[in-house]
Amino acid sequence: MAALHSLSLQDRAFVRLYRWRFVKDVAFEPWTGDLATARVALVSSAGMVLPTQARFDHAVKGGDWSYRHIPGDTEVATLIDTHRSASFDHAGMVADPNLAFPIDRLREFQAAGRIGEVSPVHLSFMGSITAPEHLIRKSAPEAAARLVAAQVDLALLVPV
Repeated sequence: MAALHSLSLQDRAFVRLYRWRFVKDVAFEPWTGDLATARVALVSSAGMVLPTQARFDHAVKGGDWSYRHIPGDTEVATLIDTHRSASFDHAGMVADPNLAFPIDRLREFQAAGRIGEVSPVHLSFMGSITAPEHLIRKSAPEAAARLVAAQVDLALLVPV
């Protein structure tokens, strides 16, 4: 994460003036299962897409609130960074997409018996959504339903 003083004047002004959303009551259910038998999915806000998928739309005012399905057998090197923010250095996740979409690490955990299995369904969102209403009311519930339908036990959230 960038330090405020390292941002451009425009980005510093944006951060200072942005009307941050605070959510008081967050639904939370502690998980009591066993990691060694859990089906685990990734949910990343890195804006990663497959070459065959539409890129996230940078022209959407307030941020593109859609998401992309990333199949469990995806080769991480094929993922493309389409994150709209210029407030961080993208070089690391371009060089190694596992930094933002650590599917190879999940596969290693499965091979080592630390998790039960890697889900066949993973999700990629665009981070830097400054107007999250559509995300909260449409995309997030759809995404959650998709993970439930795939019988995902745990979702590893990878914020970018």
